[in-house]
Amino acid sequence: MYLIRLDDASDHMHTENWARIERMLDENGVKPLVGVIPVNRDPMLLEFAEDPGFWDKAKLWQKKGWRIALHGYDHVYATSCAGINPVHNRSEFAGLPLESQRQKIRDGVAFLTEKGLNPTVFFAPGHTFDENTLEALRLESNIRIISDTVANDAYCRDGFTFIPQQAGRVRELPFRVTTICLHPNYITEPELDEIEVFLKTHAGQFLDPGAIMPSTRKKSLLDRVYELAYFLKRKLRK
Repeated sequence: MYLIRLDDASDHMHTENWARIERMLDENGVKPLVGVIPVNRDPMLLEFAEDPGFWDKAKLWQKKGWRIALHGYDHVYATSCAGINPVHNRSEFAGLPLESQRQKIRDGVAFLTEKGLNPTVFFAPGHTFDENTLEALRLESNIRIISDTVANDAYCRDGFTFIPQQAGRVRELPFRVTTICLHPNYITEPELDEIEVFLKTHAGQFLDPGAIMPSTRKKSLLDRVYELAYFLKRKLRK
């Protein structure tokens, strides 16, 4: 089964790309996880024109079943730490003191709530977070689902359900649950065409993110093999 995850939704984004992806998802009955940045201060994202109707748009997404995720607080990398999911050596969270992370989570959740959004999932910018991030989420939010790490299926760790995220583009993979992470702000026309074909071909194989429930499954040996292979492959590419 597949999940689509959309990163970097904010009041500064590539509105045309987002609109096309939304249309494709709607046409194929696919509902994604969508990561919303509460207070976007990312210099690259701020190059996109401001969308004054963004927050109303985000509430419509939520109304039609898109599952809202807290995607950091300001999307600015503060450290060179990789944390417990070392996809990159940069992070908005990993390496920061617990109190700093608690404030980010607390302020981010409060901001989205004021905008009428209910974040029930977390994914960190750059996919990087650490044990303090988990503790901050535990203390400052009701969020107990995280989209990230590599595994064959959802699993439970430290009271959190981890929905694995293994792909950065649409493609067939052998996992029981495959999350495909897309960044609509930077997707090219050929990539959009590829997404459209994939959605049509696999329309009946997508999970409804609203149906994701807490998992009690522990990480298996197979999960660890997949994780080891994934990071070894990344290391060899570098």
